[in-house]
Amino acid sequence: MYRVNSKYLWKAFVISLIALIVSACASYKPLNPAFHKALSEPYRLDSGDVLRVTVFGQTELTNTYSVDKAGHLSFPLIGSIGARSVTPKQMESRIANGLKRGFLRDPDVSVEIATYRPFFILGEVGTSGQYVYVPGMTVQNAIAIAGGFSARAEQSDVDITRNINGEIITGRVPVSDPILPGDTIAIRERLF
Repeated sequence: MYRVNSKYLWKAFVISLIALIVSACASYKPLNPAFHKALSEPYRLDSGDVLRVTVFGQTELTNTYSVDKAGHLSFPLIGSIGARSVTPKQMESRIANGLKRGFLRDPDVSVEIATYRPFFILGEVGTSGQYVYVPGMTVQNAIAIAGGFSARAEQSDVDITRNINGEIITGRVPVSDPILPGDTIAIRERLF
């Protein structure tokens, strides 16, 4: 029968722990600069946004319209208009140009966000799911809406997946960071 020396067992444990820490550090990637840059750029429309379109002097065209799953807005007289990745200001121009083509001489159009697309939260929170976005929200606000952290949650930082100009980027951020409509927030389970 073999006898295990506790000194060797302890060394093996320490080496294993160091290897685990080094491998965790090796998988770390610095946050893509575009991730935070998206916070200061003009808002871009996508599926799930609801717009309040006002055509001054045309009450029958003034209404709320939703951006559909394909990223289009269906507008009377004009039909389907591409809205994905377009700013509200650009959408005003698209609608006005469409109305100029045989419908109105000089349309004055205003586009505002009536309801932002939802954000999603999953992992170690009270109730994972889809929630209504409110301008100025932080990760901490989102966690509170989802019922707070679970008992096993890593509470210092979270992973956010964000669509930036058609590219899906994931980054690890502190809970004080702002979120954007359409973000997916993942709360990890802590190790200890």
